Amino acid sequence: MSSPAHPAPHRILAFDSGIGGLGIVRALRTLAPTLAIDYLADTAVFPYGEQQDDFLIDRIVALLSGAIRTLQPQAVVVACNTASTLALPALRAAWSDMPFIGCVPPIRWAARTTRTQVIGLLATRATIRRPYLNNLQALYAPDCTLIAHAAPGLAACAESLFRGEDVPDSTLAHEISGLFDRDTSHKLDTVGLGCTHYTFVLERLKALAPPHITWLDPAPAVARHTLTVLQSCPTCLPPVATHTAQQAFFTATPPNAAALRQRLPLFGFSDLTLWQNTPSQAPVSSA
Repeated sequence: MSSPAHPAPHRILAFDSGIGGLGIVRALRTLAPTLAIDYLADTAVFPYGEQQDDFLIDRIVALLSGAIRTLQPQAVVVACNTASTLALPALRAAWSDMPFIGCVPPIRWAARTTRTQVIGLLATRATIRRPYLNNLQALYAPDCTLIAHAAPGLAACAESLFRGEDVPDSTLAHEISGLFDRDTSHKLDTVGLGCTHYTFVLERLKALAPPHITWLDPAPAVARHTLTVLQSCPTCLPPVATHTAQQAFFTATPPNAAALRQRLPLFGFSDLTLWQNTPSQAPVSSA
């Protein structure tokens, strides 16, 4: 039997609490234009960085389990640092044959980049307080001083900027000021982004920070790793032989949805769709 004229593309699911994971989607589309990508944002409980751990683990596993059954991806990109550092073990236990690609703070990259051995991490409170971060430093940056700063409002700033809303410089400067007020801040030369949302505020941060700072955005590296997993994973399901549209799902209608709709085509999605947070139910299109 001859092969089909148009074989089904590989299909993945990218997941985040909001729009942050779209930075990884953008990198994936640049590297692999034929890759089919569905996106799921848990906007009903955004921001994840301010939620309780037990609640998030249960919710993420239930939500992604329903999405995997419905959308049948070959791999899932957990495009959220908070969700990755918290829920990846539970997800892998629940779906042993499904590859999960997570996002972790770029401590190893920062340690390889710094010249002063003083590195910074900009992240959510949830990421900063977890033992996971201490373990990363012990493994990959034991000789470095780490300035880890929680910026509780920066993800919301990124969401606003993504929609074209105004965010004053003073607000952004306040969010990152904790990186530059420590005893060792004068030696700080490298800062890693520990939240995928920060991709969409990075240029503004560069303009507000000292010019010698090197900023590390892991989104392109996560995209490259995702493609490596798809190409080499022995347990990946074969591509589904359907040509359903790639969709961007949201668990609740996000603020200023009209502005968000205008931006989504830049990332390969024609509209936003409301997701019913019940595994046995199919997604329902928004009005």
